[in-house]
Amino acid sequence: MVTIFKGPIMLDIYDDINSNEHIPEIPESELSDELVLDELQKIKTRLGGRVVVLGHHYQQDDVISFADITGDSLELARKVAELKTAEYVMFCGVHFMAETADMLTESHQKVILPDLRAGCSMADMANRREIDLAWDYMKKCTSDKIIPITYINCSAALKSFVGENDGSICTSSNAEKIITWGLNQGEKLLFFPDQHLGRNTCFKLGIKLEEMVVFDPRQRNGGLTPEQIQKAKVILWYGFCSVHQGFNTSHIKTWRETDPERILIVHPECSFDVVQGADLAGSTSYIINQIKAAKAGSKFAIGTEINLVNRLAKTYPQIDIKSLSPYQCLCTTMYRVRPRWLLESFRAIERGQPINIISVDEVTKKYALKALDQMLFIS
Repeated sequence: MVTIFKGPIMLDIYDDINSNEHIPEIPESELSDELVLDELQKIKTRLGGRVVVLGHHYQQDDVISFADITGDSLELARKVAELKTAEYVMFCGVHFMAETADMLTESHQKVILPDLRAGCSMADMANRREIDLAWDYMKKCTSDKIIPITYINCSAALKSFVGENDGSICTSSNAEKIITWGLNQGEKLLFFPDQHLGRNTCFKLGIKLEEMVVFDPRQRNGGLTPEQIQKAKVILWYGFCSVHQGFNTSHIKTWRETDPERILIVHPECSFDVVQGADLAGSTSYIINQIKAAKAGSKFAIGTEINLVNRLAKTYPQIDIKSLSPYQCLCTTMYRVRPRWLLESFRAIERGQPINIISVDEVTKKYALKALDQMLFIS
């Protein structure tokens, strides 16, 4: 169970009793974007080390500008585990990331998600009841040892399931290491919730496509017979990222025809055909590092979230960077974290009434931490 302590969403403009500055009494609806950013900077300075702001790479620039630490899921998990003194961890990401942060921080620290609506459609494609039912069915179909591996993009309840069943969590950065470990622990893998990361990584490790099957929770018994379960080496959950699902082979074909010298680099959450058609594929950190290391004049088309693509283009003007898709592939749930909600979260802390605290119950946390610790140990 995850408890969320909600607070008001509307901005409460008030006189700051801890400074000589006066915050104008303007209704929230009339606050300009410039005033919001200005007040954010002031209040962040006043609160100092009491609050550490974490920002995922997919956030927009106006949010990232206030982040003390930026990174992908693995980087932020590692960094949050090192935070010992900050009273509050402001997580500018999505819900499952804030849950992970709560489990990895100290008991005296509070994790805040500026907008509780910032979720993840992929994470919502698997829930504990569905996984429990699927697991029971698979165990009846085979006597082989099945190792559960969950992508970090899932709820704390699913991370707990993995810990209870001696599996591990993975990210797109360490999926190869975790899957290799899993295959050394048992005869089969159950990989959820993202089928594409599982398929692309397993194929890269030498597992044949015909050795992988997809369990679709919308169908009875996942649409799989006992014989298919018994024969499979990897059982993939029917889940996907709505952002990376937006890239397709027609985009690959267009770039190959119009600009054959351009390097095509994509995230492994893209479909198998897109990954196979690209020149390079890897995690968010991998993509960033490839751009950092590229020579001036290099040309890239990147298949990942548009805020990151645009930020890379601004940061490295000497490199010609485009999106793989002609359409904006935007993480709309990540987009919900806006400076206005970040400001209200800061102000609530300053008032002594923090809001939107993410708290994972102790039983869930116990087994989820077991799976998280396994991941961090392996990687």
